[in-house]
Parts: sequence; C-alpha cells; structure tokens
Amino acid sequence: MATTLDWERVSPASVPPFFVFTKTLQKSAQDDRDYRVIRLENGLEATLVHDAKADKAAASLDVVVGHLHDPDDMPGLAHFCEHLLFMVGRICSRFLAKNNGSSNAYTSTSNTNYYFDVASPALSEALKRFAAFFHSPLFSPSCTSRELNAVDSEHKKNHQQDLWRLFQLSKHLSIEGHPWRKFGSGNRESLTDAAKQLKAKGRLETRNGHLTPSPIPSQWWSKEYCASRMRLCILGNQSLDELAGLASGLFSPIPNRGADPMPMVASSPIGPDEKGTFVAAQTIMTCRDLVISFPLEWQPPFWRHKPTAFITHFVGHEGPGSVHSYLKNKGWITHLSVATRNLAHGLSEIKIKLTLTINGFKNHRHVSLAVFKYLSLLRECQFEPFHQREQVTLATTKFRFKEKSSPKSYATRVAENMSHPVPLELMLSAQSLVWDWDSDAQAGVGGEAKVRAYLDDFRAENARITLTAKGAEHIKLAPNAVWKKERWYGTEYYVDKFDDTFIRQAQGPNDIKELHLPGPNLFIPTNVEVEKRDHLKRPHLVRETKLSTLWHKKDDRFWVPKAHVIIDLRSPFGNASPRAALMTRLYSDIVNDSLTEFAYDASLGILKYRFLPRSNGLYIATDGYNDKMSVLVEHVLEKMKAIVVDPARLAIMKEKAKRDLENFFLDQSYTLSNYYARYIMAEQQWTKDKLLEELPSVTAEELQQHIRLLLSEVHLRILVMGNLYKDEAIKIAEMAEMGLGASKLTPTELNERALVLQRGTNSTWTCTIPNPNQANSALSYYVHFGSIIDQHMRVTSSLLAQILKEPAFDVLRTKEQLGYIVWCYEWLLTGQSEKGLGIVVQSEKMPGYLEDRVEAFLEGMKTVIEEMSPEEFAEHKDSLKKRWLEEEKNMQEEMTRLATHVTTGHWDFLRHEKDAERIQDVTKEDVLRMFLSDVHPASKTRAKLSVHMKSQKPRQPRVSSAAADAFEELVREKGPPGIWESTRKDAPSGEECPQLSDFVKHWTGVLKDMDGGQDLLRLIPQLVAKYPVPGEGEDVPRPGVTYITDIEEFKKALAVSVDPGPMVQWGDLPISKI
Repeated sequence: MATTLDWERVSPASVPPFFVFTKTLQKSAQDDRDYRVIRLENGLEATLVHDAKADKAAASLDVVVGHLHDPDDMPGLAHFCEHLLFMVGRICSRFLAKNNGSSNAYTSTSNTNYYFDVASPALSEALKRFAAFFHSPLFSPSCTSRELNAVDSEHKKNHQQDLWRLFQLSKHLSIEGHPWRKFGSGNRESLTDAAKQLKAKGRLETRNGHLTPSPIPSQWWSKEYCASRMRLCILGNQSLDELAGLASGLFSPIPNRGADPMPMVASSPIGPDEKGTFVAAQTIMTCRDLVISFPLEWQPPFWRHKPTAFITHFVGHEGPGSVHSYLKNKGWITHLSVATRNLAHGLSEIKIKLTLTINGFKNHRHVSLAVFKYLSLLRECQFEPFHQREQVTLATTKFRFKEKSSPKSYATRVAENMSHPVPLELMLSAQSLVWDWDSDAQAGVGGEAKVRAYLDDFRAENARITLTAKGAEHIKLAPNAVWKKERWYGTEYYVDKFDDTFIRQAQGPNDIKELHLPGPNLFIPTNVEVEKRDHLKRPHLVRETKLSTLWHKKDDRFWVPKAHVIIDLRSPFGNASPRAALMTRLYSDIVNDSLTEFAYDASLGILKYRFLPRSNGLYIATDGYNDKMSVLVEHVLEKMKAIVVDPARLAIMKEKAKRDLENFFLDQSYTLSNYYARYIMAEQQWTKDKLLEELPSVTAEELQQHIRLLLSEVHLRILVMGNLYKDEAIKIAEMAEMGLGASKLTPTELNERALVLQRGTNSTWTCTIPNPNQANSALSYYVHFGSIIDQHMRVTSSLLAQILKEPAFDVLRTKEQLGYIVWCYEWLLTGQSEKGLGIVVQSEKMPGYLEDRVEAFLEGMKTVIEEMSPEEFAEHKDSLKKRWLEEEKNMQEEMTRLATHVTTGHWDFLRHEKDAERIQDVTKEDVLRMFLSDVHPASKTRAKLSVHMKSQKPRQPRVSSAAADAFEELVREKGPPGIWESTRKDAPSGEECPQLSDFVKHWTGVLKDMDGGQDLLRLIPQLVAKYPVPGEGEDVPRPGVTYITDIEEFKKALAVSVDPGPMVQWGDLPISKI
C-alpha cells in the first residue's frame, strides 16, 4: 500500500542496490528493537529487526504460494515442494545444531513459510545456506524419492486425526472445481498419479525399471516461486546496515519471474447449493460437536475496526445472558468457541463451535436455534458505547505492553504479516489495534455499519451446520441416512438441506428471555504503573510455615504491569488410589465449571487462571495484568474451598471425563508408547483403564467427602512474581492457607517419585494399538543416566544428547525413512529428579524392526564420537552452553523456569549458569565413557526399557527389492529371449516396494502367452514370504531381552528414586519453620 514516494533507492558499494521504506513503523512502547523495511530490485521485500540484546538470531521467508496453487492433477505439490527445498536445507541442519539453532517449514493454503533460528554470531553463515534454498534448489532423485515417503508418512500420521479429516471434508463439500476443494497435504497416490499419466502418454522415461524423477516439482517451482511473491524477515543483534547488506547480497539472486505478487482466491467456495445445509460427519474419537459456519469476504482489509471481532466478542461470551450460559444451564453444552478464520488470501469465515453433552446431541436443533436467536438479538439491539470502547481499550493495552516472543516465532509472524493489505508503516500494529468508531473518520467503512451488514447475513439460509459424532450415535438420530465417503480420509458423511420449519424458527426474533448483552467489564486494568528495580537472578523465600513455602520475585527485567501466581497444592490424598485420582480430576472439573461466568470477563481483561489436577494434588495458576489479580485469586480459592457438588453438573463432568479417557486410546501411536513408558517408570500413577473402571460409581456425596479429605492435609508451594510486591505476595499466601489443614508428611515426602531401572537390564513391553484403523506402530526407547543431583552426570548426559539429536533425525528419518515422527531427546522422569535418553519413532514398520534400526544407529554413533574432531566437539559444547545461557524473552518464559524449581522443591534456580561453567571441564572421553556404559547396545551396565506399540491394521502385502530381483531372475532364465529387456521398463514403479497386487497384475499381462508363465506367477507369493520387506514381517524375540508380561510385577522390582529435596539452601530466612 506504500507509494513510490515512500521508497528511497540506496546503492551500497559491496551489495546490489535496494530501496528503503522511508516512513517509521508504529511499534509497541514496550518494543526496544529498531526496524527497517527494504525492497530488493527483484521485488522481494524484507523487514530487518535490530535487537541489541538478542543472543539468538532468526530469519523467515514467506512465499505467497500455498496448496491452493497445486496443479489439479497433483494435489499436495506445494507441500511436497516445501519438503524438497527443506530437504536440501538439511545440509545446514548440523551447522544449526552446533550453533544452538533449529529450522522448520510449513505449507498453508495461500503461503509457504521457511524459518530458522541460530546463535547470533552464526547468522551470516546460516543466511547464506538459507538463501540458497530459493535461488539454487536441488531437486535430486534421491531427495525426491525420500521426501515422497516423508509426505506419505505425514499423511498417514494424520489419517486417523479428526481435525484433519473434518478439515478436508469441509473443503470437499464446496463448489465443484473450486480451488478450496484441493487436498493440500498430499500423499503418495496424489503425487504419483500425474507421473503415471505422463508415463502412459509416453512423456516420462523409465530407468532401471523405475520412473525417472518427475519434472513437475521443478517446473512448478520455477513458475510459482518468484521473488515478488516473497517476504523476508531477519532478526539479529547486527546493525540495520549489516542486516540490509545480508538481505541484498544473499537474496538478490532470486529471480523475479513476473508472477502475480499477491494471487487471490477470486470467489467463495460456498455457493447457493452449499448454504443452508446440515452435514453429519462420523468421527474417529468420541466427540459431540456442533459447528455453525458462515462464509465471509476476506477480513484483513477491515483491519481498522475488525467488525467480525466485535460480533464474535458477543457470540463467544460466557458471562450471564450469553448463549453459552443459557445452553450450559440447560445441560446441553460444555464449551463454546467462536472465531473469524482467514482461510486463504481472499477467503474468510466465522465458525461457532459448541461441544455438546449427550442430551445436547439429542437436542442439537434446539442448540442451533438458540445461537440463531442470539444473532437475532444482536440484530435487534442497540450497542452501548462501552461495548466498542472496551475492545479499543483492551487492544491498546495489550499492544502497549506486548512482550517479546522467541526470535523464530516473531520473524515468522512478521514475514507472514507483510503480505496483509495494511499500510506498511502499520505492519506491526494493525492486526493488534482497534480504532474507535466514534472518533475515526473512516468508521463508516468498517465500523458499526459493517457490523450490521454482517449480522444481516448471519442467518440460517446462509449457514452450514456440521454435527460430528461417532457413527453409532448418528445412526440413532438418523437410522435411514445414506452415508457417503470423502476420498482422501474416508470420512463418512451425509448432507441435507435445512427444512422450512427450521429456517422459519431460526429467522424469528429472539424469544429466549435469558439472553441479553453483557454489562461493563470490571476486570479491565486501570493501574498499569510499573516500578523498575535492579535485576535479581532468582526469587527469594519470603515466608515459610507448616502449610506453605512462599517465593517472591518482583519483576526487574520486563517492566510490564503483569504478574504470575503459582500455587502447587500437594496432598497425600490426591492420588492415593485410582479412585482418589479420578475424584481429584472431577473436583477440578467441577470448580472450573462453576467459575466460567465469573472468570470470563477476567479472561477478556487479560487475566486468566488455571485450576488443574496433578498426580499429587492440584495446580492453581493465574497470570495477566496485576491490577485486578488479587480479586481473581481470592475468588478461585474461595470456590475451591467452598464448592458444593451439584449431582446434575457432576453427571456432565463424568460424561466429559469418560470421553477424554476413551479418546486417549485413539491418540497417535507414539503418544501411547510414551505414556506407557512413563507409566512403567512412575511410582504412583494409574492407567486410564483403571480410572474408567471407577468412573460410573462416583457419587456427588463421595466426591464432596473426597474434597474435604484432600484439603485437610496439604502443603502449598507458592511462587508470586511480576509487578506485585512482597506484602501482596504474603497476603496471597495467607489467603491460600485459610481453611486448609497442614500435611503430616514433610514437603519432600509429598514429591512425585520415579522408578529406576536396574543396571544391566534390557526390558521390552509390547502392546497392540486399540484403534483397529491406525496404520502406524511406535517405539519409545529409553536408557537411564542417573540422578540430576550429580552435576557431572547431568552436564555430560546433556552434551551426549546434544551430539545424538541431529544424527538420529538424519539417519532414522531422512536416510532410512522410518517415519515422519523421529525424536531424540533428554527424558526427565516423574518428579524430575532422574533423567535418561529417549528415542521415539512412529512408523508403518513393526516396532521390533524400529528398535533394530535404533540400535544400529547407536552402534554407528560409537565411531562418530570416537572420530569427532576437537573442533566439532567444542562446537557442540558451545552450542549447549549458549542454549543454557540464552536470555528469556518474556515474563512467561522466566516464570516457567523458576516455577519448575519451586514446584519440584529443588530450588536450584541457577542450575543452567552453573552447568554452563561445568561444561568446560567435560571431555570427549567423558562423553564416550558415558555413551559406552549407559547407551551403547553392547553395554553390560546400561539400563534400557523399550515400549512397542503394534498396529493391528493389516497392511497390503508388498514386494521387496530382493523378492522382485529373485522373480526377475527366474523370468530371465525361463522366459523367451528378449522378454526381460522388453518388459522391465514397464514394471510397476513409483515406489521401491510395489503392492503385491500391482506386481502380479503386471507380470500376469507379460507372461499370459508364455509356456510355463502361470507356474512362474504361482512362485511370487513364495518369494514375497521368503524375502519380506524389511520391517513388515512379524517381530521375532530378540536375544538378551526381558519381555515384560505383567507391568505391575515388573514395577515392584524397581527401586524408588530418592528425591534430592532442596538442592540449594539460599538462607533467605534466618530460621526454618519446618
């Protein structure tokens, strides 16, 4: 939106010329960074961010091309291209790993974003490697084949996830031929069909029996990836002139191909036939959701007044008079959310989502009608001036005190926002601020007039209603429905038009007397003064009683009028049995349910709370503007202590708990394997099955008694930090203690504990995945290091994990293509006093094979560590040291670190600083010694546990390379001369191991007229059985492994960890009272 007069051409001596935007960018008063926007001569625009305090740099490049630009015959190509470019980018993954960095990318509907972060001194070198992705990509055959597998694995990971299934269904139910219908993530089928068609037309050659790499990705990239479609953000501590030189010198080679710099979706995917429709969709997980959606014109151009945000404020309100309050009190919903979604450049929608109870599902028509009645109320009413001014005030306050985020996320957000249609000088503020209707000269363009216009459109005849639940529940409601299947995910659905009665009822005026508009919000902060103080590195223990320990830290770093209060309530009765643990969870749900109306205004006033069950009690946290925080804390604590269990609400909370517990078993395979690994190594934890067994018989009377018992013996660990003074913190602690009884156990005895694997053991537990349609198996592989109280072990093991992390991803995912999910990381056990190394893989391969490959990787790492040069070893140490010493970017990050030490009771607030000093003394010999004793598969002293989650979904038989070679050799020997050479080029291809059915079909056609051909064909199944595809045959027992048959008996043999308690005594108080 900037004119040519706003740009000034600059011609530095050492880099290509570029243009500088001359206006000053509006930024938050809290923002101490400097900005400059430049445009290169190839049309690429870049925002440069100088942060003098940044110890970490970042860059993000956003390309205004997404999966809606896929060719019609190759769905998923934009995503595949992202993988290919990023695959080349892994050339620098080791460089980033050695410089405290990381990288990633994502493909959306209208844009694709690539980003990385790195230690500030390494920015220049990282940018050189990053820029090469976009002007000199390598579409090599090996990369193409590997990333085709990666994309297919990613799709299979998502195949049983309702979020992905319902998203694609909503696209599928759009106007035929509209780009919104495209299948964005892609899979092997969608990405190879085009190549197969080219082959059939003779336009694609084969080589050695396989298709040559399709030219489509490189051709599509050459057409769509154009410099004028790119937006770049670079953030670092270098000067703006240095950053400008890097941007111009490294990114000017990207060609400008003259493509439309901002391609838009020209029309709505929702036409007359798609409006006024009811969609029923079957889900994998137990859920009962009702979604009402309205198509919208693209909303970013209405950045001044954000008219749909004004509407969603009312529809999503949870206070008295709201549709949420009305439906909740009817017992029909447990949750309501509403949002404006910018689906693509040119498309937006409003989406109202309601989570239904069983009774609400049966009455879903009445639920929908209540929403339409509330919309009628909004059309009929006159808005009070405070309604819009509150939104202006809240937006202004949030922007004024906006804290920094991580460099990587900030660079990504800025790069993506640069393509929004706002004045360039408002690029940083337009999405956050709201302009006042009354004082803004342009109010008529997007103010109340626009709100009224939208409300007039939000009628039943323009809506789509989607009701989601498991198939059995739908069939009860509509036994005669004819179900269809969406192509890519197989989601079953049917569509009906709204009947005339429903439309007539929805169009009528509001006749629900309980509905009305909200009153003024009393939680909007008015006192935003902040006193600056000298920086202290840790909180101080300011109060200690039999009931609590209180830690306090006045904000001395971020200077914002915000605070955090953490109350970790521990009780010996919170988790004493499966039934007690379940009732503690129901207690938490009941309290949250009762606080909804009161706390909603607070959440709008940027003041939020959490009240959560923990394995040993409860966790209460509030954060936000400190002005009204004590009011919220007091109310939450009063409700916690005085709650009266309503049997009707308990029934709904039990229904919700049952849904959540049952859905756990339908989660991702690696989530299950990690859960069971943690369960095996936790002293007192209960399985989801045991909780489900207890659920039906819990009564309101028993839960009330459990609450009294739980609160009768407690110990509180409290952290108050931010813009609150010591006396205010003490008042909060006194308020928390009131009415509670002291625990007879010491604080350390109330800590969570782990179970420690015995040295010299190699144990495996195997379980079948409950979801019969889940194609992926998973492996969670753990080896134990020891207690965190041993600093040398703690530091050396962290360095070893740093060395193993990147190669594990490179070998197991990139090279061996085991699956999309591959992680290698430090694993802290329950209570965070013991640690080990974890490797997690999710794959279509069997878990036993995955473990073989993990151990082969570890075998290979012995040589890598042994041969590692002193320079490379020093780089790893330096990277880890930088990560430990990296400054927190906001108060939330600081609170997370400090709260961990308070709630565990370890008090070791300066651990990272001490470990950063100690790492200088760690040698390569120390790391190798630990690797050989604790990690290497041949070690006689290591303690290892693996959990195998096995898919029960039968996989279509495939023909391995060895089986294909053996059969082809038979054809060559027994077939007529020349048959092999004339047919091999037409053999099934496109993947390394073709489906058995495709292989047989091909050779049946080839050998049909050959004498003895049928005899050869009958040998194929034998060869497939003799030479299985690696990882697809049944697992066989491995020598030296103890296979766990009874988890509970296995746990009894493990030693309980010794919690270190406070690892540092700070001496803040003269005499300890406990």
